[in-house]
Amino acid sequence: MSANIAEMERRRAAAKLGGGEKRIAAQHAKGKLTARERLDVLLDEGSFEELDAYVEHDCVDFGMQDQKIPGDGVVTGSGTINGRLVFVFSQDFTVFGGSLSKRHAEKICKVMDSAMKVGAPVIGINDSGGARIQEGVASLGGYAEVFQRNVLASGVIPQISLIMGPCAGGAVYSPAMTDFIFMVKDSSYMFVTGPDVVKTVTNEVVTQEELGGAITHTTKTSVADVAFENDIETLLATRDFFDFLPLSNRETVPERPTDDEWDRIEDSLDTLIPANANQPYDMHEVIRKVLDEGDFFEIQPKHAGNILCGFGRVEGRTVGVVANQPMVLAGVLDINSSKKAARFVRFCDAFEIPIVTFVDVPGFLPGTAQEHNGIIKHGAKLLFAYAEATVPKITVITRKAYGGAYDVMASKHLRGDLNYAWPTAEIAVMGAKGAVEIIFRGMSAEEQAEKTKEYEDRFANPFVAAQRGYIDEVIYPHSTRRRIALGLRKLRGKVLENPWKKHDNIPL
Repeated sequence: MSANIAEMERRRAAAKLGGGEKRIAAQHAKGKLTARERLDVLLDEGSFEELDAYVEHDCVDFGMQDQKIPGDGVVTGSGTINGRLVFVFSQDFTVFGGSLSKRHAEKICKVMDSAMKVGAPVIGINDSGGARIQEGVASLGGYAEVFQRNVLASGVIPQISLIMGPCAGGAVYSPAMTDFIFMVKDSSYMFVTGPDVVKTVTNEVVTQEELGGAITHTTKTSVADVAFENDIETLLATRDFFDFLPLSNRETVPERPTDDEWDRIEDSLDTLIPANANQPYDMHEVIRKVLDEGDFFEIQPKHAGNILCGFGRVEGRTVGVVANQPMVLAGVLDINSSKKAARFVRFCDAFEIPIVTFVDVPGFLPGTAQEHNGIIKHGAKLLFAYAEATVPKITVITRKAYGGAYDVMASKHLRGDLNYAWPTAEIAVMGAKGAVEIIFRGMSAEEQAEKTKEYEDRFANPFVAAQRGYIDEVIYPHSTRRRIALGLRKLRGKVLENPWKKHDNIPL
């Protein structure tokens, strides 16, 4: 018996040592934590229960039969974050560069299968050189097994990917199919083909960071959601973020105690909208003054800044927030903002997270670049997402809501449950000047100015829409939090189902 225990302890120690002290030191020298250290930060202290610590690869080619390390380059298991269950895998770059073998993939698949069975999120920490070349097609088959589980889990359990090192080739497609991707500046990157291949094929000279670093993916491509300064910051932010998410599509949103009064009055909102209709203001101020403790976890803050998406709480319960941002491109909808918000709305709908929408939108961005790159289809994604969503939807129009963009932004016509407007709201087909130039084309400038004033008096307000029932109530800005809190209470029992279908065909 004692010999068996000694052998168990020896194997455990070997698994915990990973690729050895020298490689661990190299990992630390790059400013990176090891796979196990990352889990120590991410999970509640003492909560991690490891699975498959003794698993080894079965490859016998290229001398691999003489190189076996327990765990095979990935640490898998489950634990808790603030007491709530989560399944995890953390790739170990000190073991074969974190490369994925058939056994490595099987370990990841096992925790994903377990997460689906019990209804708990999966957080994957990616730090891998890619497929283990010595295993050939077996490692590619392993990737495909993981991909299949990502697809089946989508909309059933939340999936979060933390890119904390290299993630290249086929490896990128697993994170791409998860719900949220966080990256680390200067030490993580994602690309399908690396700089050397790019140079060979296209003769472009580009660095890893320029091609697929954290800044590139959180500003230009929108592949990743947020970039953080280092491993510790990323992991602590993930803990905070996790608290906003339900465990699965069968669970309600999490609730945390709050001392923030539900009917708190915010008098400063009454004077937020500038007298000049063309002057911007920061929509972040509206959002933070409505949410509990001003706590707003923004998604993709550096991409498509003309629309804001993120999570907050009202009366301690998670809500998703979508809001036009007048500070960027006057808050217009364009290709990037439509895609960003559409995916966010669909996530909220999949997990029964109520959606609060703040509207100040002058329309869609004009121009050949937008039209030729498919603004019609991309704009339709956001429209489709809102129209499809059956979760509680509360909309507040703060200022402009013009043209088709009024329809798209969670209007009453797309089954908005409660649609409010501030007295400063302007709901019309288009701005007064443009409308007058079309309707009264032959008039002189003086006559058009007079008609513009007449059009503004008639339509640049929320009351025409309210008269038709498209706006449920024109509310004082200072009472916005109270109205939203009451509305969310009322809508907790909402039942709405779309017609039966295998799945829809969103305009991708």
